[in-house]
Amino acid sequence: MRKSTLIKVATQSILKNKMRTFLTMLGIVIGVAAVIVMVAVGYGAQESIQKQIGSLGTNMIMIMPGASAAGGVNQGAATFNRLTPADYEKLQRESLLLNAVSPVVFTQAQAISGAGNWRTRIQGVSTDYQTIRDWPVDVGTFFTEPDLRSARKVAVLGSTVAKQLFPGGDPIGQQMQIRDVPFTVMGVLRSKGQSAGGQDADDIILVPFTTAQSRLSGRQRVNQIIGSTSSAQDVPAAQEEIRSILRESHKLGDGDDDDFTIRNQDEIAAAASSTTKVMTLLLAAIASISLLVGGIGIMNIMLVSVTERTREIGIRMAIGARGSDVLTQFLIESVAISMLGGLIGVVIGFGGAAIVGRVTGWTTSTPAEAVVIAVAFSAAVGVFFGFYPARQAASLNPIQALRYE
Repeated sequence: MRKSTLIKVATQSILKNKMRTFLTMLGIVIGVAAVIVMVAVGYGAQESIQKQIGSLGTNMIMIMPGASAAGGVNQGAATFNRLTPADYEKLQRESLLLNAVSPVVFTQAQAISGAGNWRTRIQGVSTDYQTIRDWPVDVGTFFTEPDLRSARKVAVLGSTVAKQLFPGGDPIGQQMQIRDVPFTVMGVLRSKGQSAGGQDADDIILVPFTTAQSRLSGRQRVNQIIGSTSSAQDVPAAQEEIRSILRESHKLGDGDDDDFTIRNQDEIAAAASSTTKVMTLLLAAIASISLLVGGIGIMNIMLVSVTERTREIGIRMAIGARGSDVLTQFLIESVAISMLGGLIGVVIGFGGAAIVGRVTGWTTSTPAEAVVIAVAFSAAVGVFFGFYPARQAASLNPIQALRYE
């Protein structure tokens, strides 16, 4: 029999029992739609993480204290702090690849103004912080090198803090207190929104690191040093340069382990993305179970169809149809049901992903390869679970099939 005739006969058989066909493909529809939604949520999470990490700054490199080995065991970052302003100054003087470098001193405190109070993060930084984080001032100005040298009590507010401390007013030039230390507000940073860690990036106050050390933290060591390069290609070489400079600064011998940890944005993004990729694969695998359930439904219905159409099959084989023709016809039916269910599932999946994104506020993104894989998998399910019923039909004895009632 010609292929066009087989396709025509298979199509007529599918359309003859519309309700049964719909119920048969329902499992495939649900399975493909579930896979599309889960993958869209997973990939959306990856894109959101990449965007948030990109908001940290341009080609940023982070130097954190720690990673010293004790008794052959690596202690990890932030376990032993030997970073000092002298390290920052040495990097500033000797580095050829860093175009900006800043120490960071962390603390938390209650900020008080005439209109309110707000507990927030305080960071003591240098003037290069703006360049590294690519974070311009929206209103007012940033503090200057003379402010750093004289440890002036000046502050630049994140937009969240500005709204809490000076609601409806202009904070520039206003007085506020941090731990009973009076500060003058110089500027308000442009809003960045949520940070990579899920925090409000605008809930922050920046002050000169010299002021933070002498008036707020009381510690001479710095919590972190950050820097940036002119291009992304310079980052690996800059990390090696930083390592060499800091080892010399800390007087580490050839056999000594580093007592600091150097990370860049790509490493942070890779670590975060690997977690979301695992979750995406896990969600997709769970959703794929419904595809297998749908495939079992197809096999069940096709076996019933073979039983119902035994006499029809006998007649066709008696007038010249070969077993391969019958096999192909039933395979076409099962694949057509699976493919149609897959396409409907893709449409529903896209709609479901959009609804999930709108209701939850999550970022969703469906890659083209996920759609292709879902449809191809649905077709494979049709072939796999349709082959046994098709083989059963093709192996029928024409004489016995004609006698079947």
